[in-house]
Amino acid sequence: MNRWLSFVLFFNVFILNYAQQKDSLGIENRPLSFNLKKTIVPVALMTSGIIFDGNGRESLKNEVVEERNEHLFGFTNHLDDYAQFAPFFAVYGFEWAGMKPLTDWKNRTAILMKSQFVNLGLVYVLKTTLKRTRPDGTAFSFPSGHTANAFAGATMLAIEYGENHQWVPYVSYAFASGIGVMRMANNKHYISDVLFGAGLGILSVKAAYWTHQYRWNRQKSESDPFAGIIY
Repeated sequence: MNRWLSFVLFFNVFILNYAQQKDSLGIENRPLSFNLKKTIVPVALMTSGIIFDGNGRESLKNEVVEERNEHLFGFTNHLDDYAQFAPFFAVYGFEWAGMKPLTDWKNRTAILMKSQFVNLGLVYVLKTTLKRTRPDGTAFSFPSGHTANAFAGATMLAIEYGENHQWVPYVSYAFASGIGVMRMANNKHYISDVLFGAGLGILSVKAAYWTHQYRWNRQKSESDPFAGIIY
């Protein structure tokens, strides 16, 4: 809880300082229309997480834990506790570095807040309802909140900067995947937790963009700059 409060406070200070230095001129704020094809990847990830969440000894999630215990027994690292937030800072930091985003900082912040309300809300509800035990015996496991956070941030980066900088989606999703791997390496999550969390993070952000009403600097365009590309 202290880690989350620290993040919220630091992030608010970051945004306020950022807002004083950016006027977001020249940003088009193009609304994204719903695209069923863009749900394929997150739904597939979430479905895989459910399928692999079996409790049998020979289930995939338990086999992955056995492999981890055989090769990484005793491994522990807290980097993922903080790195999960990095993509959210990059959503603003990339513009600070001169890269043009899809939306201005006001709309971007509103989208981020809405998506995280859904993302973290569902993570909390599922964790406290299902009450699945983690591989290390602590509570609660399903789904992985760290992974959901990382993939939510990665999805925002891909949407905001992927059109003009095609390397961004690859790097951001690779980074988010690394967070998921670290959660398993730290014996905090099963692969099923990570897969479902990844899909949830992606879908929550996409839904926030699809439903967002641009109240600031709106441009009359319903085009999707990533048509034909599944991020």
